[in-house]
Amino acid sequence: MSKLRVLNFAISIDGYGAGPNQDIENPLGVRGAELMEWFFQTRVWRTMHGTGDGDGETGVDNRMAEQGFDGIGAWILGRNMFGPVRGPWLDDSWKGWWGEEPPYHTPVFVLTQHPRAPLRMKGGTEFRFVTEGIHAALQQARAAAGGRDVRLGGGVATVRQYLQAGLIDELHLAMGPVLLGCGEHLLHGIDLRALGYECAECVAGERATHIFLRKRV
Repeated sequence: MSKLRVLNFAISIDGYGAGPNQDIENPLGVRGAELMEWFFQTRVWRTMHGTGDGDGETGVDNRMAEQGFDGIGAWILGRNMFGPVRGPWLDDSWKGWWGEEPPYHTPVFVLTQHPRAPLRMKGGTEFRFVTEGIHAALQQARAAAGGRDVRLGGGVATVRQYLQAGLIDELHLAMGPVLLGCGEHLLHGIDLRALGYECAECVAGERATHIFLRKRV
């Protein structure tokens, strides 16, 4: 069976995975973009966003970023990761944060309480909106992944739900030298050890420390 993996999930030293008050100007909450500074310097990021041919760093952080896309056949996102729209979908004008060609290139299952028709984008990304909860989204994502792994992209509340249900096989945290002080805390009140997780690997990158938690078999 394919694995459910959280990869390259940025957190601060004090454990926050997003800042407060997400809106269209602050997709990761106020000061949340600071969590991603390690990623913004990589060749992977520069290539994805067309900021330079062959530009960007190619060290450990870049290798970790590359591995985050290897073998992934589908994604799961919480609704806030898809956009700032709240409540019923009044129209289909909002198509995500990423423009006409999102970086996923696979089916992406978006958790929501409000139905919406699937949305096909350039490059092979298709957003499918799931109203039946986290287990249904995982079942559908695994079916669509065709034997490859499913990547859980976030946000924080969505990762917490899957963690508390014991459904995540691997959790890769990229901890940068940032103190947010407030926002959405990833692990508050969650006993990972009791849920069967252990620290399997720790790798120092140029701008982040990469910590891999895996569920014991």
